[in-house]
Amino acid sequence: MSHAARVSALAVALLAAGAASGPVPAAHAAGTGVVVTQRLVVLKHAHAVRSKPNRRARAIEWVGARRPLTGVQTILPVLGRARASGGQAWVHVRLPGRPNGHEGWIRAYGTRGTSTGWRLRLDLSARRVTAYRYGRVTRRFSTVVGKPSTPTPIGRFFIEEALDLDAQVGGPFALATSARSDVLQEFEGGPGQIALHGTNGLDGALGTAASHGCIRLDTDSITWLATHVGRGVPLIIVR
Repeated sequence: MSHAARVSALAVALLAAGAASGPVPAAHAAGTGVVVTQRLVVLKHAHAVRSKPNRRARAIEWVGARRPLTGVQTILPVLGRARASGGQAWVHVRLPGRPNGHEGWIRAYGTRGTSTGWRLRLDLSARRVTAYRYGRVTRRFSTVVGKPSTPTPIGRFFIEEALDLDAQVGGPFALATSARSDVLQEFEGGPGQIALHGTNGLDGALGTAASHGCIRLDTDSITWLATHVGRGVPLIIVR
């Protein structure tokens, strides 16, 4: 199978694994009030992002309908919804890129609702990623995190897209996130984007702080994540 075909096949698998086929009401862990289902929107076309749910509000940026690395449809976490005085429906979404963790409003028109039960949490002190599905711990993985001079940023992010890197450096897979390095504005020709990826061709033992900010996992761990966790899945990074 060609590299392009492998990327396409992985993208299809990730969409199926990470998102349900239609809008699903938010689920809560029994007796805790903790939301365990994240609402998402799939963009059908590019959207102007505004500071408020109003077409006259300040435009923050444009968000494309496709992700730049693989061309898959953009999927964004939903933070809320609103209806303008004129009746237009708006969606409050978390956005990729700088500044880290920023948010905005897009028109609901031209989006499709879906959801995911997956969540990821990276504890930088423990150097461990925990995968949750519908509020329950599914797997825990030891990781390499950013070294002190190029730390992994903390905050609330999400998975943007997945790449099948095969035998390339950082392979076999990478999950590109919405986070960007707080130190590096550019790295290896890219925008300093933070990813969860493999350890092919890279030094640094699991459980250490040795990367440029990305999160490295062994082959079995990143392969498991790449086949279970889809686009739009929340990623929380804490110290």
